[in-house]
Amino acid sequence: MGLLTNRVERSEIRPGDHIYTYRAVFAYSHHGIFVGGSKVVHFTRVETAPNSDDEMIDLSSSCPTFPDCGFRQPESGVVLSCLDCFLRNGSLYSFEYGVTPSVFLAKVRGGTCTTAKSDPPEAVIHRAMYLLQNGFGNYDVFQNNCEDFALYCKTGLLTIDSLGVGRSGQASSVIGAPLAALLSSPLKLLMPSPVGVATVTAGMYCMSRYATDIGVRTDVIKVAVEELAVNLGWPSSNEDVGAENELSNEQVAR
Repeated sequence: MGLLTNRVERSEIRPGDHIYTYRAVFAYSHHGIFVGGSKVVHFTRVETAPNSDDEMIDLSSSCPTFPDCGFRQPESGVVLSCLDCFLRNGSLYSFEYGVTPSVFLAKVRGGTCTTAKSDPPEAVIHRAMYLLQNGFGNYDVFQNNCEDFALYCKTGLLTIDSLGVGRSGQASSVIGAPLAALLSSPLKLLMPSPVGVATVTAGMYCMSRYATDIGVRTDVIKVAVEELAVNLGWPSSNEDVGAENELSNEQVAR
C-alpha cells in the first residue's frame, strides 16, 4: 500500500477484507466486506420512492452472472452483491488496518485507513453474514453509513455517543474540513501569510480526523454481533442464528 493510493488487484484481496471503490468521479467512496466467492456484503440507503437512490437502482437490476446478486432482507440496507456490481466498473481499493499514527496523518483523504486493528477474517465474515440476515439499523450518512458497517464488521467496535460523529473516516473528513477552517480563521489576524494560514488549517484538519479515528477514540466499545442483534430487537435464538448462517453460507458458495 502506498501513501497516495490503496488500489489493489482482484487477485490480492482475501475473504474478510474491507474493500471500497469511488463513486461520482471520486466524490465519495462506497465500502463493503469481501466474503469470498466473488461476493461483497455492503450497507446502502433504503428508499421507499422508486429510483431515488443510485445504489438501489443498480441493485434492483438483474445480474447476468449471479442470480442472488442484490439479495437483502425486506427493509434492510445490508446487501449481498457480486464484486462486479459492487465496483460498477470502478477501481478496487483495500482499506488498511493497524496503521501507525504517522501513516494515518499522511493519508490526507479520510476513509482509507485506521489505527484500529482488524479481527480475524472468520470473525469479520461472521458479522457481515449475520447482519445480511438481520440488518444494521437505519442508514445515516454521518453516523451509520457503509464505512461504519465495514468498520464494525472488521473490529466489532461501536460508538457510545449517538449524537456524535460515527466511526466513518469519510464522514469525519467532511466535518473536519470546515471545522479546521473555522478554528484557524482567527489566526488570520496573526498570520498574514496565506501559506501560514493554509498550513495551520491543514494541520487542524489532520488532527480532527485523527481524533475521530476508532483506534484512538474513548467513546467506542466492543459489541458482539449477537448482542447487537438482541439490543435492536432482532431474532436471537440459537435456532434462528443457525438457520441464518446456513443460508448465508449457501449464498456465498453459489
